[in-house]
Amino acid sequence: MASPSPKVHGRGAQSGAVPQRFGLAARQVDGDWLDVRGDIDGPGPKLRTTVIEEKPKTIVSFNQSPDIPFDRSINAYRGCEHGCVYCFARPTHAYHDLSPGLDFETRLFAKPEAARLLRETLVKPNYRVAPIAMGTNTDPYQPIEGNYRITRQILEVALETRHPVTITTKSARVLRDLDLLAELARLDLVAVGISVTSLDPRLSGLLEPRASSPSKRLDALGALVAAGVPAHVSIAPVIPSITDEFIEAILGEAAARGVDSASWIMLRLPLEVAPLFREWLDVHYPERAGKVMSIVQSVRDGRDNDPSFFSRMKPQGVWAEIFRTRFRIATKRLGMNAVTLRLDSSRFVRPSAHGQLSLF
Repeated sequence: MASPSPKVHGRGAQSGAVPQRFGLAARQVDGDWLDVRGDIDGPGPKLRTTVIEEKPKTIVSFNQSPDIPFDRSINAYRGCEHGCVYCFARPTHAYHDLSPGLDFETRLFAKPEAARLLRETLVKPNYRVAPIAMGTNTDPYQPIEGNYRITRQILEVALETRHPVTITTKSARVLRDLDLLAELARLDLVAVGISVTSLDPRLSGLLEPRASSPSKRLDALGALVAAGVPAHVSIAPVIPSITDEFIEAILGEAAARGVDSASWIMLRLPLEVAPLFREWLDVHYPERAGKVMSIVQSVRDGRDNDPSFFSRMKPQGVWAEIFRTRFRIATKRLGMNAVTLRLDSSRFVRPSAHGQLSLF
C-alpha cells in the first residue's frame, strides 16, 4: 500500500491537478507545473504567491444561468490565495495552462484597470442597471486586495454612480471598506454575504488556509450589522462528516451578532476539484474519506458532481433532506430568514464619457 502524500502546510490543495480537458500533455517532470512539495530528502522550498497584472478589455461578465440570482458579475482577480480546497472556481485556471491545484492559489492574476473598465460599461447608452455580484468566482477580499485595492475602487465607482452591488467573501478584510459599504447601504445599494464553514480554527486552517478565521468572519458580520449594512451568513459548503456538525452553531453565532439572513450550499466537486478534494481527504482525514465521498455521491445521483442547471444547487436524497431540515429548524428557531435582496436600481446616475457624472 502506497504511503500517504506529505502535507503541504499553509495551502489547501496538496498538489497540482493536471487539466486534461483541453488535450494538454501531462507533464511528468516539470516541478513548476506540479508545484513541488518536496522529495524523499525532505520538504521543498516554501510556495510563494506570484501575481500577474492582467489587462482585459471588459470587466463585467454577463450570464444567462437560470438557477443563480444575478445576471452579471465582476471578478477583480483570477485565482485565490485563500486556498479553499473545495473551491468550484479552481478549474478556471486550466484555461491558462495552469494547475487548478496549487497554481490556483499561488499564481494569481489581478486586474488593476477594473474600475476604469466598469465606467466604460456604465457609460454605454444601452446599459441597463441590475446588481453586480462580486465574489462569485474568486474572493474580492483575498490577501492581495490589501495592496491592489481593486475592490475598493470598484465600490467607489458604484457609490459615485449609485449602482447596486452584492459581495460574497470569506474575509474580515471587508471591514477595510466599511466606510463605503455603510454609505452604499444608506442608499440601499449593497448587501454583503460572509461564508462560514466551521467554528473550528484548526479545521478551517486545513480547508481554507488563508481565509480569515471563523471567529473573525463572525465578528465581521456583527460589525457590518452594527454599521447598518445588510449582512448574510452563508454556510458554504456543507461537507458531510467534516463540517455539517457546525450548522446550528454557526447560525446561532451569526444570529447573536444580529444577522437575520442565512443560506447553505452543499459541497460541489466539478471537474478537477473532485480529485483535489479526494487527495485532501486522503491526507487529512483518511479514516473518513470513504464515508464523506459516499454521502457526497448519494446526494448527487451517484456521481461526485452534478453539473446540471437547478439540480446542481438542489442536492437530493436522505442526507440532503437531513441537512435541509436541520437548517430550516435552526433558522426558524433563531428568527432568521432566507436571502432577500432589496437593492435600489432607480438611483443610478450614468457617468459621462469623460469620467464625470452627468448633471442630468
